[in-house]
Amino acid sequence: MDELLRSVEATVFASAEPLSVAEISAHVGEGDVAAALAELAERFQGHGIELVERGGRWHFQTTADLAHLLRRTREEPRRLSRAATETLAIIAYHEPVSRGEIEAIRGVQISKGTLDVLMEAGWVRTAGRRESPGRPLLYATTTEFLTHFGLTSRRDLPGIDDLKAAGLLDPLDEGVFQLQLDGEVDERLESEDEAD
Repeated sequence: MDELLRSVEATVFASAEPLSVAEISAHVGEGDVAAALAELAERFQGHGIELVERGGRWHFQTTADLAHLLRRTREEPRRLSRAATETLAIIAYHEPVSRGEIEAIRGVQISKGTLDVLMEAGWVRTAGRRESPGRPLLYATTTEFLTHFGLTSRRDLPGIDDLKAAGLLDPLDEGVFQLQLDGEVDERLESEDEAD
């Protein structure tokens, strides 16, 4: 029963939405999930959080007597436009990269707002200026980018085989992507490691 309790607790805790007994059972497998929920609810009594059931669905919440200590803020999930997603991917794979290089890879001009959105999210930062005419700004990813996407380093970014396996690469895009992942990226990753 201890393993079932732990599994039920982890499932409810990790869920962004309240779960029904059937939904929890689908995650944890066989066992008396209802009894496990009742036991967990009893164990959490008197704690700062409690396991509660509302409308047949279970979730953890802050106890009512401590709610005044917390200021509840809810951040809406950020949905990136296709242009922002492509720009972020180019920066991640080619950093440090200038706006002109991003536009050359994408094949279209990007609006300043696109980079602003990525910088406001904390995923992209300026990384100096290129030593070339006009001294364009360079952009790179941040540690917040790595944290948000669950990466230890840029070396953990999916490669072309991973993208193919996930069905995220069209056959037409594959050739373009392969051209973009030339030796230059490997050299940049190596120089990044040396800098660390």
